Order: sequence, then C-alpha cells, then structure tokens
Amino acid sequence: MPSLYNTIRPLLFQLPAETSHDLVINSLARINNSRRLLSLIESRFGSAVPTLPVEVMGIQFPNPIGLAAGLDKQGSCGNAFSAMGFGWVEMGTVTPEPQAGNDKPRMFRLKEHQAIINRMGFNSCGLQQFLENVVSTKPDIVKGINIGKNAKTPIEKAADDYLVCMEAVYRHADYITVNISSPNTQNLRALQNDKALDILLAAIVTKRRALADQSGKKVPLVLKIAPDLDSDQIELIASLVQIHGIDAVAATNTTIDKTTVADHPRGNENGGLSGAPVRGQSTWVITALAKALQGSVPIIGMGGIDNPADAVEKLKAGASLLQLYTGFIYKGPKLIQDIVMSLKQECNEQAFIQWLNLQHHRN
Repeated sequence: MPSLYNTIRPLLFQLPAETSHDLVINSLARINNSRRLLSLIESRFGSAVPTLPVEVMGIQFPNPIGLAAGLDKQGSCGNAFSAMGFGWVEMGTVTPEPQAGNDKPRMFRLKEHQAIINRMGFNSCGLQQFLENVVSTKPDIVKGINIGKNAKTPIEKAADDYLVCMEAVYRHADYITVNISSPNTQNLRALQNDKALDILLAAIVTKRRALADQSGKKVPLVLKIAPDLDSDQIELIASLVQIHGIDAVAATNTTIDKTTVADHPRGNENGGLSGAPVRGQSTWVITALAKALQGSVPIIGMGGIDNPADAVEKLKAGASLLQLYTGFIYKGPKLIQDIVMSLKQECNEQAFIQWLNLQHHRN
C-alpha cells in the first residue's frame, strides 16, 4: 500500500516547484497551532519514529535526524515538522530586513536525478515577523535558527547583519547557524576565505559572549559551509572554527557544480544543486573536515541523504547529526522513520552514542 505522502506527491509535483512548496508550507503554518491537527500528524507519522537520543553541543536531541534550513524559512511550521518525527528543526535563513529574494522562477525539480536547483536568494519575512512566528513553536522542540545577510548589505558590512540577527534570535534559539555558504546571495561565499572568516567569527563570538553574560545562557554557534571547497580551504575553516570556539560545523550547503546533471534540460539553471547528485561531494567534505577537526568540533551532515545507507555513510564519515531537505521532498516523512528505525535496529541507544564516538575517534 502506498504511503500517504506517495499518494499526495504526484499531485504536488504537477505544480511548479515553488508553487507546491508554498502550498505545503502555508498549509503547515495553519496546522502549526492546531492541537487536533498536530495530533493527527503525530499519530500518522511522528509516533512511528523511535527515540534515539544523542547529545551534541550540550543539547539533547530526541533523534539525530533534523530538518535542514530552507524549508521553514519563515519559522512558521516548527510544531508541524516536529510532529512528523524530526528530532529537531532548523528555521530560516532569516535576514534582518524583509526581502523578496531573487526573481521567479527560482526553484526547479530534476526528478530523474532526485535533485533540486534553487536560487531563492534568502527570501525572508525579516526578523520581526520571523520572531512572531517562532514563538509559537513548542518550547520542548529543539530549534536551530539560521541567520544570513540582506542582499543589499555590502559584503564588507556583512558582519553587521549577522550580529543584528544573532542578538534578535538569541533567546529563542537552542543553537544559531551562521550561513555563509548559500550560492544565491552575491559574494556571500567570499566570507569563507581566511581573513574574512577570521574577522566574522571573531565578531560573532564576541557578540555571543556579551549575550551570554546578559542572559546567563550560552547558545551554541554553528558554521554552515559549502561543498565546493578544496582540502586547503577545509583545513583553514577547521583551524578557524577551533581557534574561535565555534560549536559545530554544518556540511554541506548546495553545490554550484552541475556536471552531474548536465544531461537534464534544467541542469544548467543558475543556483545551488541539492539532492542525490551532491551526496558524494558532501560526504568527501565531511570526511576531510572530520580529519582536520580530529573530534574537537562536531559536524552536522547533510547532502543527498535519501535512504538509511546514505545516513550511515554520513555518520561514518564523521557526522554526529544529520539533516534532510531534498530527500524529504522526494520521500516524505517516512524517510525519517526509515533512517531512525534502521539505526535503532542496529544498536540500542547507548550503543549508538558509543558507535558515534568510535567512528569519530577513527577519523
């Protein structure tokens, strides 16, 4: 018998990618504050996902599978995604001021490749509306908040936008992700270069110190990086992350390398490619990063995960947590259940933690 999502997906896929995305997100936003409807989602999906707790960055995650940033950009669907079984949700990317993002069309399905190309460009409702949305998320749901800069902000003043966002979201977040790796905001990836990254991380950590002193709460910081990096760049990032005391690295964002989808009619669209074609490069980056970090900083792995074997591959490469985006679009909530169930069957909860530690020690 086909799953509920497999019944609905063909209808959604008849619509343009962003149209179906907006339809789903707007529907989930309406469900987000309905106890009855959330309970229905929980009973249909979330209740089938076993608990498999893991502690990373001092945070207890109910299971290691989270929602990647980009789906719940406006922070309006945290309860609904949690009810589907995600161990946590990462919301955003949010920018200080509202911005529409890039011109449409800007999202394309490559179904034959189980992939998506997007050039959304941090379309954001802005901090004020975002925070009004986020406060509706249940307090027991682990929340990451992904922050970025406005397109109109010059790259040399990018740190100002990150600091504004950081201060605004600080008390609402269980961790904060600094997104410097989207390919769809002009020059953003230049912040991954040595001097620019050193300056940015120093400013962010200094701000975190002040906010922690004010609030009595030290919120972990995560740096999200691109898959389009070489070994020297990865080693540089690893060094700066350790020097500045960043709590985790998220690897990876979308890729600008589309050679794997060159045969597709949409394969040359501008934007970032996600899904199955990025899996290998993402895993390579995680492996290289884990080797450079030597277990000193945990890694949140993502990129092309659409079955349990892909998840195990990322964990063996050095990740402690995993996030889904494109695989979730194609496979639906059952993908969460399949991955967590597979990990649960292989080992009990304590053994899972020990297994993670063993894998990271080997790296």
